[in-house]
Amino acid sequence: MKVILIKEVDNLGGAHEVVDVRPGYARNFLIPQKYAIEASASNMKIQEERQKQLAKKEAKLLENIAAVKAALETTVKLTAKVGENGKIFGSVTSIQLARAIREQRQFEIDRRRISIIDEIKEPGSYKANIDFGKDHQVELTFDVVAE
Repeated sequence: MKVILIKEVDNLGGAHEVVDVRPGYARNFLIPQKYAIEASASNMKIQEERQKQLAKKEAKLLENIAAVKAALETTVKLTAKVGENGKIFGSVTSIQLARAIREQRQFEIDRRRISIIDEIKEPGSYKANIDFGKDHQVELTFDVVAE
C-alpha cells in the first residue's frame, strides 16, 4: 500500500515522501497516528504541488545561505572581560555571537542555529557552525578580544 508521509518516521522515510508499506501497518499505525495519508490520486496531485513549493523554498534558502556565507567569510570580533591571568570571566555564548553578527554584518541569525565548536576560556580565534537545516551549514570564524 502506498502512503504519503506527513511526518518523518524512523527507518521508513522523511516528511512528504511517498513510500510503500504493508496495508496493516498503514491502516493500524501510520494513518491513525497522523504520520501518513493514503496515496490516492487527489492526494498525489496535492503532494506534487507541495513538492514544487518545497523546491522553490529550497532554492530561496540556498540563495540566502550563499549571501550569509559571503558576508561571514571575514572574522567577527567579540569582546569579553578578561581577568589578570588572561582567562575570560564567564563564557562566550551563542547569544553574544548572534548579537555580534547582527551588529557587524547586518544579518539576523537565530542563536539556536549557532553551535560553538570549542570551549572558550581565553581570548583568541575560534570557530562556530551555523545550521540552516537540511544539511546546510556555514562555518564561521570569530575572534574573542580582551575588553
